[in-house]
Amino acid sequence: MPSWGKGYFAVNDSGHIVVRPEKIVGQEIDLLTLVEDLHARGLTAPLLLRFSNLLTHRLRALRDSFASAMAENDYQGRYLAVYPIKVNQQRSVVEEVYRYGGDYGFGLEVGSKPELLAVMAMADDPSPRLIICNGFKDDDYIKTVILASKLGRAIVPVVEKLDELDLILKHAQRHGVRPRIGMRLKLASEGAGRWRGSAGAKSKFGLFVDEAITLFETLRGRGLEDCLELVHCHPGSQVHSISRVKDAIGELAHVYAELIGMGASGLRYLDVGGGLGVDYDGSQTNFPSSMNYTLEEYASEVVYRVSSVCAEKKVPHPTIVTESGRALAAYQSLLIVNVLGRSSLDGFEVDEDLDEIATAGAMTQPVLDLVEAQRDLSERRAVECYHNAIQAYEQALNLFNLGYLELAERGFAERLFWKTCSMIRSLVRRMPTVPDELQELETVMADTYFCNFSVFQSLPDSWAIDQIFPVAPIHRLDEKPIRRAVLADVTCDSDGKIDRFVDLQDIARTLPVHELVPGQDYYLGIFLTGAYQETLGDLHNLFGDTHVVHVGLDGEQGWGIEETVEGDTAAEVLSYLQYDVDALWARLEASCHRAVELDRVSETEAREILAFYRSELDGYTYLEPEGSPS
Repeated sequence: MPSWGKGYFAVNDSGHIVVRPEKIVGQEIDLLTLVEDLHARGLTAPLLLRFSNLLTHRLRALRDSFASAMAENDYQGRYLAVYPIKVNQQRSVVEEVYRYGGDYGFGLEVGSKPELLAVMAMADDPSPRLIICNGFKDDDYIKTVILASKLGRAIVPVVEKLDELDLILKHAQRHGVRPRIGMRLKLASEGAGRWRGSAGAKSKFGLFVDEAITLFETLRGRGLEDCLELVHCHPGSQVHSISRVKDAIGELAHVYAELIGMGASGLRYLDVGGGLGVDYDGSQTNFPSSMNYTLEEYASEVVYRVSSVCAEKKVPHPTIVTESGRALAAYQSLLIVNVLGRSSLDGFEVDEDLDEIATAGAMTQPVLDLVEAQRDLSERRAVECYHNAIQAYEQALNLFNLGYLELAERGFAERLFWKTCSMIRSLVRRMPTVPDELQELETVMADTYFCNFSVFQSLPDSWAIDQIFPVAPIHRLDEKPIRRAVLADVTCDSDGKIDRFVDLQDIARTLPVHELVPGQDYYLGIFLTGAYQETLGDLHNLFGDTHVVHVGLDGEQGWGIEETVEGDTAAEVLSYLQYDVDALWARLEASCHRAVELDRVSETEAREILAFYRSELDGYTYLEPEGSPS
């Protein structure tokens, strides 16, 4: 936790995970206390918790890292960040970033016309804070940009294709605006990690250098050379290797310096794009779910590379702009899920006398072989007995499928096999060195803990790209966890599970968990979920958005709830998919009337059915404790 939590998360003396939004010991929020308080208010798990002060701290940390690097390198330019709202487009998150970033002059980045429509209305009036417009642009997108410019927004459309320049010039002339223009370059430097293809010559967006020169010459031919204010690149997302960052920044800085030398007098912003990673597994390596550098090292390398090129080319230092979204947003949100129950393979018991069964010899040979595998089991013969048990069990199943084994005998073989595996696992746990053949037994024997959430709705990257997120119980951490489990969600899809976890050496296939206690809630936290997960999720099985709670530090009470957004109801989710809820209600009501006429139900029962149906339409899409208010 100290590695991936970066000081924002810790365990207190009660064994509960606490959140420290400002990384200050004592200024912390006990997650179990918070969850129980929300439960008492009628907000049950799954819960998405956002911590406003933590978001503020990430903004400040980004600003401070660049300020320190600029002081160290005697950098004469400024630093600005723009938050790409695609990372988390929820209104409250975007508003918080914009509000908290105001002291630093931070702006916003959009990648589509709908995002621009939201941001241009949200921005201050007038505003010196940058709005960077990326993505493919049509005529209406460009017209929106120019109109926003007339309203006083500091808006810069970034040219991705040369024909976008024609649209900018057309609308700028029509509305009497001298446009501020940027351009994105296809760098020769390749990216790194899962999204390495988004950088380099084969990248989706951007201009080749020859096209960039054509763009500038076009502007100069119209006397608009000073309108080119920004050059931009995209080194990738979640760049896990600092060497890739160095290559990209160095190349972009050279392009900037050469354009200055060609007469681009208005050029003043060097937008190094996003890519700043998050160390999801805490290993600080060049593993895709990690990064082999720190925020401070990132800022230092960016500033050093730019200042070195500017010194060499004798050009002024530009304002450095970053589009870091993941590194800002990931930490501020976490998902709390409650465990509904479990399925285990070590609960099988064999009460029969195995010696008597072996002597009698009345069962088929594969079942007798299973009996012998368990009777002969010892630490010395663990591998041999494991192989024998697997072979015998497979033979028993084949006999059953061919009709030569009765159901009762198959059930006995099943109990024998899993009991034997459980006994071998107990031996393995005591071995100083585990044989290769038994390495996977812990995973094979792992429990399945059923959790009240949808992977597809709340954690899509875990399913789609095998992204690892830190997962831990939020309480009982003063007890040693004695079970190991994979996590299954409540969707009816076999992919709805988490079976990759943070580990000190590699990827763990199981999570250490505690024994479930009847009548007691058991909560797990899934951390660093603030980037991309909320807006990428879908409505698989019609599970909607979870309850969202914004939590802030409170000097007197420790914490306070700033805003609560209740999760989707069943009716809302149905309406998203074009179901007419009123029509559904009318059809069920008619069905109830027919059932009364046919004496299938009474009038009272019909009213109860309709009342229950209405309450379920208005209720949470996830499972709720019995007696919870709808």
